[in-house]
Amino acid sequence: MHFHGTKLNHKKLSRTAGARRALLRGLLDSLILYERIETTETKAKALAPYFEAQVTRAKKQTLAAYRQILAETINPVAAQKLYYDLVNGFSSRQGGYTRIIKTAPRLGDGAKMAVIELVLDEGYKPKEQPKQEADSTTAKPTQAKKPAKKATKAKEAVTTKITTGKKAKKEAKK
Repeated sequence: MHFHGTKLNHKKLSRTAGARRALLRGLLDSLILYERIETTETKAKALAPYFEAQVTRAKKQTLAAYRQILAETINPVAAQKLYYDLVNGFSSRQGGYTRIIKTAPRLGDGAKMAVIELVLDEGYKPKEQPKQEADSTTAKPTQAKKPAKKATKAKEAVTTKITTGKKAKKEAKK
């Protein structure tokens, strides 16, 4: 049987190549950012090897790998989270970074649904995001700030003149 450029386990998801790539990139971003998403079973099965390839890249910890991850994700925040944070949660694993749990069929069309989630190490804790404020030792005492004055826009008079047509000819005669 000839498949003409597709792998045996490669699902087309009833989409053209560009739409399929955009779908997988969006699902990849959501999985990285939320660490657990609900989608159809077929999409989850298509997403799992795609995500695992990105984790394998992130484990290399090279600039080239980071740039490749940036190219495959839509949201650069997702790429940063995978490269700097989530990769530490997969340090003891050689593969199997996702888990697919089948759920009840969707009510609208009866599609098989599944939850795909990340399988992180036992002791993994996400890094805390750095706070925007300075340390308390260097911070000045907080003072009550006055509310900023709202800028008032001057009402603009809109005048339009019709430059063509019968009305314009009448106004030109006057």
